[in-house]
Amino acid sequence: MADDLCQLIEQREPRVQLVCVPSLLPAMRWPADFSGDPAFQRTPEEQLRFEDLLDSADALYGIPDVSPDALRRVVRNNPRLRWVHTMAAGGGSQVKQADLSPGELERVTFTTSAGIHGEPLAEFAVFGLLAGAKSLPRLLRQQRDHEWSGRWTMGQVAEQTVLVLGLGGIGRVVAAKLSALGATVIGVSRRTVTVEGVDQVIHPDELVAAAARIDAVVNTLPGTIATEHMLGDGFFAAVQGGVTVVNVGRGTVIDERALVTALDAGRVGFAALDVFESEPLPDDSPLWDRPDVLVSPHTAALSAAEDRRIAELFASNATRFLDGRPLLNRVDTVEFY
Repeated sequence: MADDLCQLIEQREPRVQLVCVPSLLPAMRWPADFSGDPAFQRTPEEQLRFEDLLDSADALYGIPDVSPDALRRVVRNNPRLRWVHTMAAGGGSQVKQADLSPGELERVTFTTSAGIHGEPLAEFAVFGLLAGAKSLPRLLRQQRDHEWSGRWTMGQVAEQTVLVLGLGGIGRVVAAKLSALGATVIGVSRRTVTVEGVDQVIHPDELVAAAARIDAVVNTLPGTIATEHMLGDGFFAAVQGGVTVVNVGRGTVIDERALVTALDAGRVGFAALDVFESEPLPDDSPLWDRPDVLVSPHTAALSAAEDRRIAELFASNATRFLDGRPLLNRVDTVEFY
């Protein structure tokens, strides 16, 4: 954590005593590299000191070593711990992996960095939709082959109906940008909500019924039991006309086998994927070699401003924590999102 961000937190909430010892943490290789240099190792003495610091804290800025095992250890060894802020927007999955008891989940509040990544992910979503509408794979193939073909009609996002799965921090920004481009936006939410830029809100149970009338779909949902393979055989069998698929949520929401089948059949024309069911994407995945699939290595959310935005969010929540007010982005410890 950069010195200026430590100072930012302390200035915004002077009641916080922030303990930051850079020598006990791996160096960041790029912004938001919270796992740090994989070659980093602590000596046994440094590990003991690190754990002593963790076990004396009321709150943690990040999951130790981004490790569910390390999180479980500190929760069970530090009875005074009350709050852990996770760096990821989908930090709930990391909390779930720690396999904490109901009592531990009740004692410690977990929050995420949801909303921090809305703008960059929404831009990637728009980029993916434009790439699909403007026949990017065909353009790249023709350029590679030095082929000057006849002209063809390209799609217009302004004339498309786009399904946006999830109307949280990311989905709302996606919807606003698509609405500004003139698209018709159908939002998917389990709750009855009104969202700017969304023309219609449907329940997840209505997904397959809506599939036949869309031109594109953008997933922004987290990975939970309820969302796993939400876009699967039934959905992809119902789409038609070569729809564009964009995933900036979690990879497990899309059944990649069913997606490949739909690509082969022409029901999906193009897919821009920043997340995958298994990461890193396995070498033998058929997605690698498809010209109708754009593979992005889970990097669309990264921006130079991310570290500062997370620090500002943490500082705001620190004030709420100390004042006894509800924290922003609290993890649902039933569905873990």
